[in-house]
Amino acid sequence: MAEGAVPAEHVAGYVESLVDACVTGRRLTRDELESRRAHGTRAAEAGLALRGLIRDHLAAAREIQPRLPAGATGSLLFALEQAVDAFSEGYERAQHQAVRQAEAGRREFVDDLLYGGSDLGRLAERAERFGLRLSQDHAVAVAQGPEPYGDGYPVARGIEESVLARFGNRQILLTTKDGRLICVVPGDQPDVLAFFAKQAYAATGGGRVGIGRSHQGAGGIVHSYEEALNSLDLAERMGLEGPVHHAADLLVYPVLTRDRQAMADLVESVLGPLRNGRGGAQPFLDTLTAYFDSGCVATEAARRLSLSVRALTYRLERIRTLTGADPADPVNRYTLQTAAIGARLLGWPGEVAA
Repeated sequence: MAEGAVPAEHVAGYVESLVDACVTGRRLTRDELESRRAHGTRAAEAGLALRGLIRDHLAAAREIQPRLPAGATGSLLFALEQAVDAFSEGYERAQHQAVRQAEAGRREFVDDLLYGGSDLGRLAERAERFGLRLSQDHAVAVAQGPEPYGDGYPVARGIEESVLARFGNRQILLTTKDGRLICVVPGDQPDVLAFFAKQAYAATGGGRVGIGRSHQGAGGIVHSYEEALNSLDLAERMGLEGPVHHAADLLVYPVLTRDRQAMADLVESVLGPLRNGRGGAQPFLDTLTAYFDSGCVATEAARRLSLSVRALTYRLERIRTLTGADPADPVNRYTLQTAAIGARLLGWPGEVAA
């Protein structure tokens, strides 16, 4: 194309409309404006840069200016403004539509990836576009904060920018799901998950992060994602300290609740008599929890409960009297501790202490 030439497919009818508008002093018609919008849409779909297209419109206007009647400059500028505005509107409309379609495709892919709801061959093919190779092992981290987060939220965008700035050459998928932040990485890159957890904790104002174990294939991603979610749930129910919870460190809890009915029977049989104590079972359950979590050190348990050592000792004695099991006795300790863990997992006793 010669210098100054204009690509005819994107200015078809444009020059004629400008000349006629300048000669007659009229505005561009509705059909002419709609034609400009349509050309803008097609240009965007073809992947052409808007700056160059606007420059072509201006060049065409300069070429016809010498042929216009004297004093028509004002009409030319006005018609040019209308034409460029309509063309840009069509261009931007097409871009917005493309973004919406890309976002919808990404959300559909994330749903299929995390819930395993798609043909594996097609899923693997789509995963390549998002930088994942499903034949590898992957691990998933899930972060949640005091409020839900979605794609485009400043928090989610800031974390994504920080992670990609540091590990941009890695195969990383960062997204949101159900108000949580999700990070999927190859299983041999725990440093990425650790960095993501640190950034998420800082950005969410004290949120928590659950990290699943590494598993192979598309099903492995689903498994790791579920482990990460379960880690967050366990951390909340068990009152676990710390912002980051690894599924590998919490495997004992799913084992304990695998037979839920058996655990419920154990809890009720061992701890049920505590309901007969003053204030109900909850204060005694809190006492057992603090006592075992502090390594059966009475002074530390008392500090955690904001009690005097004498008051704590009295509660432990009442537990021994009511249940017939002594928390200080090694033979009874395992049964009481297992029952106390089960109670927290099951939400027992489900009452508010007086």
